[in-house]
Amino acid sequence: MHGGSSSMKRLLTWATLVGSMSAVTKAACPFADPNYHLAKRDEGASQQTENILEEYEVDDSNAYMSSDVGGPMEDQNSLKAGYRGSTLMEDWIFRQKIQHFDHERIPERAVHARGAGAHGTFTSYADWSNITAASFLGGAGKKTPVFVRFSTVAGSRGSADTARDVHGFATRFYTDEGNFDIVGNNIPVFFIQDAIRFPDLIHSVKPSPDNEVPQAATAHDSAWDFFSQQPSTMHTLFWAMSGNGIPRSYRHMDGFGVHTFRFVTDDGNSKLIKWHFKTKQGKASLVWEEAQVLAGKNADFHRQDLWDAIESGNGPEWELSVQIVDEEKALAFGFDLLDPTKIIPEELAPLVPLGIMKLDRNPTNYFAETEQVMYQPGHIVRGVDFTEDPLLQGRLFSYLDTQLNRNQGGPNFEQIPINRPVSPVHNNNRDGAGQMFIHKNVYPYTPNTLNGGYPLQANQTHGKGFFTAPNRIVDGKLVRALSPTFDDHWSQPRLFYNSLTRVEQQFLINAIRFEASHLKNEQVKKNVLEQINRVSNDVAKRVAVALGLEAPAPDPAFYHNNVTAGLSIFNGTLPTIATLRVGVLASSFNDGSLAQARELKEQLSKEGVVVTVVGEVLKEGVDQTYSAADATGYDAVVVTDGAEGLLTGGKNSPLFPAGRPGQILVDSYRWGKPVAAVGENAGQALEQTVGVSRGQGEGVVVGEGVEQVVKGVEEGLRVFRYLGRFAVDEGAE
Repeated sequence: MHGGSSSMKRLLTWATLVGSMSAVTKAACPFADPNYHLAKRDEGASQQTENILEEYEVDDSNAYMSSDVGGPMEDQNSLKAGYRGSTLMEDWIFRQKIQHFDHERIPERAVHARGAGAHGTFTSYADWSNITAASFLGGAGKKTPVFVRFSTVAGSRGSADTARDVHGFATRFYTDEGNFDIVGNNIPVFFIQDAIRFPDLIHSVKPSPDNEVPQAATAHDSAWDFFSQQPSTMHTLFWAMSGNGIPRSYRHMDGFGVHTFRFVTDDGNSKLIKWHFKTKQGKASLVWEEAQVLAGKNADFHRQDLWDAIESGNGPEWELSVQIVDEEKALAFGFDLLDPTKIIPEELAPLVPLGIMKLDRNPTNYFAETEQVMYQPGHIVRGVDFTEDPLLQGRLFSYLDTQLNRNQGGPNFEQIPINRPVSPVHNNNRDGAGQMFIHKNVYPYTPNTLNGGYPLQANQTHGKGFFTAPNRIVDGKLVRALSPTFDDHWSQPRLFYNSLTRVEQQFLINAIRFEASHLKNEQVKKNVLEQINRVSNDVAKRVAVALGLEAPAPDPAFYHNNVTAGLSIFNGTLPTIATLRVGVLASSFNDGSLAQARELKEQLSKEGVVVTVVGEVLKEGVDQTYSAADATGYDAVVVTDGAEGLLTGGKNSPLFPAGRPGQILVDSYRWGKPVAAVGENAGQALEQTVGVSRGQGEGVVVGEGVEQVVKGVEEGLRVFRYLGRFAVDEGAE
């Protein structure tokens, strides 16, 4: 009995322990118990939390603007020395607003967070000392190292490359007289005219603060509310709604300095200039549905394209040019050259080519180089000077302040390897977080005698130092307002629209329709139509139809029929097809099909075209399976003889999603890409799949042999997109 009693106690103890463990398990993870039901939220406890937080809530629905310390103020115009004068450092309102904005995100960039970069060289065509003292332009054939970072603006680091957006195009020249940065975009104008409004712009286009939706997109109420209330946005908005907002690659877009700058010669003479990087690959863009699909299929499409092009030895090139205007002609063109929402038509100021930039080396480490590079408009060199553009004036403060924030408050970010100049650094800056230099000079002040007066002061006549253009004049009463010469916001968006092809105009209208159709607020929709109507009544009517709203009456004050060159993306052919991609649809189980695919690959590769052979399964001669393939991966598609059954057989296969081979062909055709087939059987299958009769479709090539098809595909790639396949509104002007 004694022994039995002991055993019983042990069993009871074990049962109790197991029961306790089970209870603990259920307490830790309620989903472990299938009979457990989640309790309704304890509203009482929640209310306690809300009571605690309530005193910190701020309601801006009925109040005047105030400073961070409660003083009423206005914050829409910087303080300037005269309407067209420089922004003043005295402007505490500007500094408070911008500095707070600069520090809203850590450590990711507040804007331009997602990007890709590459190294290269700039080679000057000539000695340009007659127009600028800039050393990197001081001799024919002179080479200067560069690092370029491309980016989108609104999205986070985790967003997609192909989101519709303005694209950053920032270039650093590591000159022998210090670093020089052109911190520009792929669009030559900007949304706002005064930097003090930049936080408002970005707050409006960023995801909603309550739910962080949508990411990297402006198809929401707050963005278009701002656009429609800030008419200076119209010009950039039209550019972004065109193909410029969804480029084919970083390599197929131009770059611009946006602002008007000055070139200054050694003797102090100056002229106004605008920077242009013209792509040598030719301009090309995606179409909107393609860009949307790409965002899901390959969010890294642009950065991968840049990397692959450089690795293959086809690094991209841009010609750097300037438009040059005499200082006294700043108001001679019917608008103000200090206004960053305006372009100078090339007919009024032709481009002067200065040199060629080629990117030829990928980063070794993305974080160390692309992520840590810190550009600033204030990285300036002798021979270049600023203007009184109020957007540029504000950026000179904002970029430096932002870099201090991103470098954890430390001032030594210029010592990070990717930011270091190739020229030596000598100054009296000392200590601080991240200090990498060991300074031997123990007398870091000026003037001094104990260090022989060194480092000496460099200026216009001594030491080839930076100097401000001597003829710059500040003359005017202090004002917090924009110049009346900035007031026309609608003539240039109309100039841009007029200069596009008819189908490109339709693309732009469709983009506005897409974005505006996501708006919830009816008043915002009406405000959008009102602003667009000041540019074009035709555009306003066509957008209104899609929104189910009444079209406004014409508002013709700014209507005109002027056009200018160089703005269309699709009205020419590409100068090179190297690095463009062709998908060859083959059958892994048909030897003739694979042999034909191999021959196509050999012939097209001679022009630098990247060919991907697609089959049901991977094997020798097949690069990609249909299950992994998509039309977004190719700039043209060819069907081989022997693969036609995959298009018309009607039999589902477990090796790829139903209908995938035909979908690749149909999407390529719908998106304007060249499509081709080798042989009669493949040709009939192609025509049946895309719904076009023999000889009736531009960019549809059917050839008896490989040689004929290769020639047609190469011609089609140069055209890039066949716009005749896209519908245009009936009755469009």
